[in-house]
Amino acid sequence: MPSRNSFAPRALVAAALIAAAACAAIIAAPQPYSAHNWLRSGVSAAILADVASGALPLTHDALDAHPHPRAANYLRHILVAHGALPARDDAIVRLEAWVAARVAMLSSPRHRRLLRSYATWRVLRRARQRAQTARPPTPTARAKTSLNAAIAFLGFLDEHGKDLASCTQADIDTWFTDGPASAAEISDFVDWATTRKLIAPVTLAGRRHNDGPALDDNTRWELVRRLLHDDTLELGDRVAGCILLLYGQQISRIVTITRTQISEHDGVTRLHLGATHIDLREPLATLLTRLANSRRPNTSVVPAPTNPWLFPGVDPGQPLNASYLGQRLRRLGIATMPSRRSALTHIASRLPAAVVADLLGIAPTTAVHWARTAGGDWNTYAAQLSHDRDREP
Repeated sequence: MPSRNSFAPRALVAAALIAAAACAAIIAAPQPYSAHNWLRSGVSAAILADVASGALPLTHDALDAHPHPRAANYLRHILVAHGALPARDDAIVRLEAWVAARVAMLSSPRHRRLLRSYATWRVLRRARQRAQTARPPTPTARAKTSLNAAIAFLGFLDEHGKDLASCTQADIDTWFTDGPASAAEISDFVDWATTRKLIAPVTLAGRRHNDGPALDDNTRWELVRRLLHDDTLELGDRVAGCILLLYGQQISRIVTITRTQISEHDGVTRLHLGATHIDLREPLATLLTRLANSRRPNTSVVPAPTNPWLFPGVDPGQPLNASYLGQRLRRLGIATMPSRRSALTHIASRLPAAVVADLLGIAPTTAVHWARTAGGDWNTYAAQLSHDRDREP
């Protein structure tokens, strides 16, 4: 077998002057032939050569503007994982670019001004605040949904010869009756507009986004039993499915669980999802511990030096893609939203909303909703807490 050092071309040696840690990792890659092939023909390696030659600056902005974004992002993950580039929240960067492009597409200058203000002071502001405390990648699907709903709602008002200032409760009722299936998603925009007195107070009586069909308890427990006891299933799928079915966690949050969120105290395995911890029972405790202690083969050409994720992804230093995990669970007969609704309804029927919020790391308003869905009367504290936190100056 050729030595690993023989796989370092001149471009790699030059790149070592500006990205020594990343280059050393490439040379010491666990799969030398894969590293060799990547250096010889990979688009990411060609971008690295441009960085080494000085043709491309070693910056996030330069990689953002590269005509081969997927290859540039893969190289970015390598450079960040090995300390050659500073870490950043790529999800927020992509959201900012998406918002700017989406608003720019609007034909109405009035709508552009209004929605740019909404996006800047509500959507992006909230996403950035969340990014300061959330583990990357910051979920951004809700932000996009809210902005798209606002755009659709303003278009609906235009078609009816109305604007926000002249919008009435009758217009809102018509929107929920004749509007799209996502009609209820305008709640955030209407709340923002009401706070700024751009629209008269109205009542949104449409279906919430987290309403819908839920698994019946028998089906949910059958799925849990299979995940706990069927050793033919992949260990990561078993653990992820249990966290979804038992604790109602979103797939986007499950993939960002780190090994540090798992601890042991007096022989009890604990999972930290929110402000407090969950004491796990067997056999889930053993499954989670096995997964946390496993060192599965890394398929990355240049793996990250450390791997904090319970569910590591293909890209260096990145967690598993949430959509991919959702696909794997669906193959096992586990539908994400019905499973989550069933789990949260079950939990909310037994615990106060404030406790659910702290235990599962969900928003107080979300905990209140599930308490109401479950028929509980636990919501006063959580509702007030959410109101105080969400008020803007």
